[in-house]
Amino acid sequence: MDRDTSAFMPTPVTVQAEPASLLRRLAAIVYDLLLLSAVVFVAAQPLPLLPDVVHKVWWGKLGKQLYVLTLGLLYFGWFWVHGGQTLGMRAWRLRLIGADGAAVTWPRAAVRYLTALLSWAAAGLGFMWSLVDGEKRTWHDLISGTRLVLIPRVSSHHAAQQHQTGAQEQQGRQ
Repeated sequence: MDRDTSAFMPTPVTVQAEPASLLRRLAAIVYDLLLLSAVVFVAAQPLPLLPDVVHKVWWGKLGKQLYVLTLGLLYFGWFWVHGGQTLGMRAWRLRLIGADGAAVTWPRAAVRYLTALLSWAAAGLGFMWSLVDGEKRTWHDLISGTRLVLIPRVSSHHAAQQHQTGAQEQQGRQ
């Protein structure tokens, strides 16, 4: 028995889609940081079990920081590569796409994540850049070759038509 997966299919977004505003970006980030903090909390549970010497030496401290940064990369990267949306981005109808409209790859996601950290480290200037860029791009958009776009709101009538079309296509494949 085949399941109807049309509800889970991402809404197509083109390169001409409206760029995301700074306010929407920041709202999605707040949402995602709440979720990421829960992931880090769970993933950090084994750290106190490490020997005391690891917590006192520079390489042990660096290792723990890299561990947390890697968790962030895995969280954001996985969502960006698999559909272009984190949970926060879904809530705010945002999607990450390549500058050419293509799906985001792991290398591109890694560059975006690392340069987004630099955007924050520079007192948020990398994010504020979207206020002066004509296409509302941030430093990490420019460096990674990505765009954060707003997904248009779909009317309930249009959504019902898409669902019906998906169901008909599913029946045609059987």
